[in-house]
Amino acid sequence: MFRHRLSQFEQEVFTIHPGEFYATREDVVVSTVLGSCVAVGLFDPWAGIGGLNHFMLPGAMAKDDLIANPNARYGMYAMELLINELMKLGLPKANMKAKVFGGGSVLRLTNDDAARLPRSNVDFAFEYLAKESIPILASDVGGSRPRRIFFFPRTGRVLLKRIAETQVVRVEKEEENYLETIRSSPREGPITLFR
Repeated sequence: MFRHRLSQFEQEVFTIHPGEFYATREDVVVSTVLGSCVAVGLFDPWAGIGGLNHFMLPGAMAKDDLIANPNARYGMYAMELLINELMKLGLPKANMKAKVFGGGSVLRLTNDDAARLPRSNVDFAFEYLAKESIPILASDVGGSRPRRIFFFPRTGRVLLKRIAETQVVRVEKEEENYLETIRSSPREGPITLFR
């Protein structure tokens, strides 16, 4: 994640990448670029609190998945991290609203996993939010082009721009590299408690 300024916004912009999230009550913009990944924005405009995550793989809905995965690259953990951070900021889960973006078919890998990845990310996000009774107010998912989103956490407002065909290769390459990093990183073993 990095902070910067863009001329079209008065607010400071926080750009997040796959495996990251940001939650705040400040008047800022959270931005990310999505190909097959999914980003979920959670917010409450009355409280002026919100946040956005960005995940590459859905992960399992089992508790073991939360223990084994060290960051927000997996959807299950990304959702839990974002919800917990929002609750720390004073936003009750019962007041959260959601917006869901991404899940485009931009990876041109030949295996079946690459073809199913975008759909499984989208399905996971919708199923998770339904299970947690968090209403989805808007979504823009699927298709074949990447998206750049600008999320305003205090209001839930989103600006979305489809990325030109000439830039698809760059997004595809970034996602392929990140997917390879995830697959090659060792999974943690069981937890050992020390006395």
